[in-house]
Amino acid sequence: MSEFEFVKMNGLGNDFVIIDQRSREFDHSSTEVQHICNRDKGIGCDQLIYIRNSEINNIPLLKFYNSDGSEISACGNGTRCVANYLMELTNKKEIEIVTSERKIYCQAKSSSIVSVDMGEPKFSWNEIPLLKDIDHKTIEFMYNELKVCNPFFVNIGNPHAVFFLDEVEKYNISDFGPIIENDNLFPEKINISFAELRDRKHIVLNVWERGAGRTLACGTAACATAVAGKELGISNNNVKVSLPGGDLEIDYLDNKNIIMTGPTKLDYKDHYKI
Repeated sequence: MSEFEFVKMNGLGNDFVIIDQRSREFDHSSTEVQHICNRDKGIGCDQLIYIRNSEINNIPLLKFYNSDGSEISACGNGTRCVANYLMELTNKKEIEIVTSERKIYCQAKSSSIVSVDMGEPKFSWNEIPLLKDIDHKTIEFMYNELKVCNPFFVNIGNPHAVFFLDEVEKYNISDFGPIIENDNLFPEKINISFAELRDRKHIVLNVWERGAGRTLACGTAACATAVAGKELGISNNNVKVSLPGGDLEIDYLDNKNIIMTGPTKLDYKDHYKI
């Protein structure tokens, strides 16, 4: 049995257990991660995040785990929460963070609002990744009599499929999510976004996260949807993405970098034994 300190934070209800391991690194098994994330038996969260020392001086390294125990490469809202936590500790207004996939520049806009530069999206089928190079116009998924089709694929540090729908609430993402996430086309599974374009500056979004399920918010999904809208020519570079937990502002810059801005909240600090 081990005991550790943790910080519980959330971004738009997308919640995280954050463990600062810069003075002592340790790992949890997949089963232990599942237990920590379990809302009935453990602390309860969408993702578990470790803060560690990177090989680059004074730049923290983040490791992310979904509630099913699987490790992932990116978590946008989690990065914003950790950035705010670290900036509050050091009394700084900006910070750099590294993940297994990229370096991320973070900036405090206020005591709770944080912007992160998520870098450039990836569009190649083998970078997303897909099992094979395939025309998205040939892809459709059915549940009962409802059909979703023509997904836009993009990698924002993790894989995403974005479906633009005429009326997002008509489609239960909890029904479609497991079907699409586990399709053989996606060797690393995939995050699913159901999006409704309200106008060129506003998108409404529901998200099914691989390894976590339906969530109140997902930062990388909001980024993926903003990129999809711009690349398809149906939305502007700057959009408000409204999720069940609240709004994120996404700027898809001319240099292809994606800036995500939104609120963070410190819920509490505590100790836990497992």
